[in-house]
Amino acid sequence: MDRTERFYRIELLLRSRGCVSFAALRTELEVSPATLKRDLQYLRDRLHAPIVYDAHDNGYRLAGPRAAGADARHELPGLWFGADEIHALLTMHQLLAGLDDDGVLARHLQPLLERLEGLLGPDEQQGREVMRRVRIIGAARRRTPGRTFALLGGALMRRRRVWLRYWKRSDRRASEREVSPQRLVCHRHTWYLDAWCHASDGLRRFALDAMQDARELEGRSRLVPVRDLEAALDGGYGIYGTGSRPKWATLVFAADAAQWVAHEEWHPAQRARWLEDGRYELQVPYGDATELVMDILRHGDSVVVSGDKALRAAVRARLERAAAAYA
Repeated sequence: MDRTERFYRIELLLRSRGCVSFAALRTELEVSPATLKRDLQYLRDRLHAPIVYDAHDNGYRLAGPRAAGADARHELPGLWFGADEIHALLTMHQLLAGLDDDGVLARHLQPLLERLEGLLGPDEQQGREVMRRVRIIGAARRRTPGRTFALLGGALMRRRRVWLRYWKRSDRRASEREVSPQRLVCHRHTWYLDAWCHASDGLRRFALDAMQDARELEGRSRLVPVRDLEAALDGGYGIYGTGSRPKWATLVFAADAAQWVAHEEWHPAQRARWLEDGRYELQVPYGDATELVMDILRHGDSVVVSGDKALRAAVRARLERAAAAYA
């Protein structure tokens, strides 16, 4: 029985029997006294299992609502994680750490960050070493003010309206508006708020880093069903949603680029196929072409837009302006 199995076995014994003596735990686990002491210490100090010693009954039990027969469960994580799990854990760690650029969330996030680090190794030193050995690079991340994130998260949970002063980058001007928060979205390491805008009477998506000021209002939020929210904002490409039926872009990648693109997900609903000459055809839905054009340009002369005249013209115009800048 390895250590992870022992952890789960200890919790099962304490939950099912209520109070278990040290000798009984040793018998069940078939371990030395020193090993059992280390396991109990690790469960309490590193995984925050509510295990206490009951002097009256001369045994160990789970404290509070996690005692025997209670509905609440203390779920123990594994000692190590698979590739997807470790990526998710470290991504969560970096997302939380990246939010706090003004110190507001530090006292709330630090206990959670410390616990995440604690789950990555048998002691603090090894946990920190794992954090140094696995790195997630968030290129071009736009930092989110901690005060803004905390305010919007609270309003979202309490279903309160929010007043915003928002800088619209497209026309370089600020506007004030009242919104009903619906959900927070993290896309390419940048946070956005999906909300019902009462000024324009529709769903809109706001970048948190473009919010110059925000405050919670007393008014109750207008709640939009998740199905309607997804239909309005998730049908397009990237962060740009579409309220109407999306168009489909057909992109043909050269054989060299196809080796990488064939393993990428550009959109959950994408369609793709290999062409006989080794090229790769990718079809993605889009409404607003802004982000799609940027991703097409990223591949330079290794990709061609097929069929869609408007999209082809948009890409060509950007390429011509770029070439002119280097003339």
